[in-house]
Amino acid sequence: MSELDADAKPNILITGTPGAGKSYLCERLAEQLNFDWLDCSKIAKEHDYVEEHDEEYDCPILDEDKLMDHLEPLMQKGGNIVEYHGCDFFPERWFQAVFVVTCPNKTLYDRLKERNYNEKKLSSNIECEIFGTILEEARESYKADIVHELCGETAADAAKSLKTVKQCEYLQQTSCISV
Repeated sequence: MSELDADAKPNILITGTPGAGKSYLCERLAEQLNFDWLDCSKIAKEHDYVEEHDEEYDCPILDEDKLMDHLEPLMQKGGNIVEYHGCDFFPERWFQAVFVVTCPNKTLYDRLKERNYNEKKLSSNIECEIFGTILEEARESYKADIVHELCGETAADAAKSLKTVKQCEYLQQTSCISV
């Protein structure tokens, strides 16, 4: 259980391979639930929580400690949707629900190609999805009953995912969400 203020809304983690549909889902959830959307990649860029730049994958390397220090007081207040493509370094106590967004490889490939990912980065992310790396990470890092898999391929999938999140047992028990 997270160390939340007594009257706080729960915290939700939305994770998955880049391009799987996390941001699309988070944006709608934040609006519908009146939660704060904490996009960790955006926060890292805005606050310079980057250790270095990986030239091979053409991406920044996150300074996890700085990000955790930044997020800690926000997480204690509750009512957050945290978005990031990794999950194993977030404290288990922070989240009452964890949702892993997955996507079929063809759709994911097209999305990442459209983002101009280099071949190394594109292949690595597709392999991550093929092997279910993020879902496995979530299942190893959090209690099984709070980890849920969602599909992020289509707008219809997103609508179904929104409903699934809002019907999550813990979130319903806190009476902070009405479906």
